Amino acid sequence: MLDAAFWITCGVVLILLMCSGFFSGSETALTAASRGKLRAQADKGDRGAEKALAVKEDDERLIGAILMGNNIANVLATSLATAMLTRLFGANGVAVASLVMTLMILVFAEVLPKTYAISNPERTSSRAAPVIAVLIRVLSPLVALVRLIVRGTLRIFGVRITADDKMLSVRDEIEGALRIGHSEGIVEKEDRDRLLGALDLGERTVEEIMLHRSGIEMIDADLPAGEILRLCLESRHTRLPLYRGEPENIVGVLHAKDLLRAMHGMMEDGSVDTEELAAFDIMTVSMKPYFIPETTTLDDQMRRFLRRHTHFALVVDEYGSLQGLITLEDILEEIVGEITDEFDTGEGLPYVKTEDGAWLVEGGMTIRDLNRATDWDLPDEEANTVAGLVIHEAQMIPAQGQVFSFHGFRFEVAEKAENRIAKLKIKPL
Repeated sequence: MLDAAFWITCGVVLILLMCSGFFSGSETALTAASRGKLRAQADKGDRGAEKALAVKEDDERLIGAILMGNNIANVLATSLATAMLTRLFGANGVAVASLVMTLMILVFAEVLPKTYAISNPERTSSRAAPVIAVLIRVLSPLVALVRLIVRGTLRIFGVRITADDKMLSVRDEIEGALRIGHSEGIVEKEDRDRLLGALDLGERTVEEIMLHRSGIEMIDADLPAGEILRLCLESRHTRLPLYRGEPENIVGVLHAKDLLRAMHGMMEDGSVDTEELAAFDIMTVSMKPYFIPETTTLDDQMRRFLRRHTHFALVVDEYGSLQGLITLEDILEEIVGEITDEFDTGEGLPYVKTEDGAWLVEGGMTIRDLNRATDWDLPDEEANTVAGLVIHEAQMIPAQGQVFSFHGFRFEVAEKAENRIAKLKIKPL
């Protein structure tokens, strides 16, 4: 019974099992391979990596072709093994074939190749991609038919799939990798925050981080030049908005260096008399104010700052009313964290840890900054500031001393200024 046909059949079964293992390993490798690493290898001249990127462009067609090839190999191998063992064991050959082929397929066509592929997916996918590309081309008519049947069936249940659908965006993949790396101790918290901050610039608007108009230092343009000079020197800022009549009416932006240059020019004769100061027009050294809408994204605004060679803008709402101001430094702080200099030492941090393990936080502190400082995960979808979050959750203006519990934290209103929550005491539950 062990004639040439038997041994040929054994050889064919082994070849089919090798094909099945190749398809299983290729599927795992191409699915797990990082597009970023493949792109880096392709840029260095690796044609296999370039081919792998090409076949990964259409994941649905890739998976369909591999699964079809894998199933064809498994079914043929099982059928041939059943016929072969039936000749040896008669009616019991079916049971023996099922047991043997299940073990062979599981070990040598599934677990072994997938374990190897997952250990180095980029190298494996680069080697397998040329063969898989041919397979996709050969099986494309059958894959197209299967895809049509699958989409038609899913559409019956209200699920619609397009070729451009992606399970995860590139940003989500990077964010997930950074968070996993931080939880495993591979990525430092500061590095994670910086990278995530850069990724978030396109998702956030200037309204979220601007200095509110109530905190803007302004100078009345109609004041005497000496008084303007005094106010400018007393301020810790180098750029100050100028207004006339009312603070809403911004007519210019004064740079301290421009004012000092003008004063130095008047001192060429050795002194500055009263008449010269009285005749001095502050508008001759002021810059034209730069207004931006509050809905501008941080990414767009940073590009505009760089393009205009300036880093100071006044933020207005849809009616043109002044809402606040933003600088390039504010945007950079969203990436690198708080930037301080010798003039910022007088300002205390907007948060401090108390002896009982709670945090005393200023109400105007943004939720994002608090999360970065404490490594918490308070939601910032409905409110920008900590006080805004409490008001949103409480659905009221709380009184001083009131306590709320939500999102796993205890919030106590520690201090109020009129209707504004000045300070909150926050403690994880």
